[in-house]
Amino acid sequence: MSDLIHQSDDSPEQQFELPDEAATRALGARLAKAIAPGLTIYLVGDLGAGKTTLVRGLLEALGHKGAVKSPTYTLIEPYTVSNLNLYHFDLYRFTDPEEFIDAGLEEYFAEQSVCLVEWPDKGQPFLPAADCEVQLTDQGTGRIARLHGSSLKGRELMERIGSAA
Repeated sequence: MSDLIHQSDDSPEQQFELPDEAATRALGARLAKAIAPGLTIYLVGDLGAGKTTLVRGLLEALGHKGAVKSPTYTLIEPYTVSNLNLYHFDLYRFTDPEEFIDAGLEEYFAEQSVCLVEWPDKGQPFLPAADCEVQLTDQGTGRIARLHGSSLKGRELMERIGSAA
């Protein structure tokens, strides 16, 4: 996994080339070394872009031993691992953003939680703002991951990711 780190405006960004699934999981492991309670991380990309694979790598690096599946039908998969309350959301099936409120999902976004959200656009404007956005896009036979810190917590996360190499 090669990475190119650059700054844009005052918001740090990092870019990683992910040639295969193993590299995507390795980026998840690198993210695991940097996360802290109180973070909201958006996972953005087309179907099959590797969002759940990234989460799988993160959870495995934190010591999770069970299966990691996409919460497409359950909306949320909760994990308690490494003293973290981590919630993996998938809002793909939302047809109306108010479903976020109707499902009571806002209660999970707390200072002691780490929330990873797939398809965040489907929960807007009710979904809390991202501290960090991870955008996965196809490039050739692999992918590019672009990480963008958009809050103080997000910028601190980006600094920790940079030093987690």
